Amino acid sequence: MTRPTDRLGRSGERLAADYLQACGYELIARNVRRREGEVDLVAVDAGVEGGALVFVEVKLRRPGQAGRAIEALSPAKQSRLRNLALAYAAEHPELPDQQRIDVVAIDLGDDGSVASFEHVVNAVEG
Repeated sequence: MTRPTDRLGRSGERLAADYLQACGYELIARNVRRREGEVDLVAVDAGVEGGALVFVEVKLRRPGQAGRAIEALSPAKQSRLRNLALAYAAEHPELPDQQRIDVVAIDLGDDGSVASFEHVVNAVEG
């Protein structure tokens, strides 16, 4: 049985994927799970010279949840994302060498509509 939070998370991932594809990114994978952790989307940004392998964490916040979506990426999650990116890239030498981790942050309004949508490029240094 699917929980409402799972459905909401998937809808945020769909919004982010649609946005990235409209920006010219090629979506490679969704919901990548490995022992190092998980990431919502993996894409290639061909707009960067030589291309860039982009790992995208999607954060969505409903009204009443503490903080904004962009603030929800903990240091522990950032570390897991860095480790996952390195391992994934090592297993896929056919993909661009240049890597980065982006965040798409979505805050919903009281009526469930998108109140804010932010794409932070290279949000996680490392």
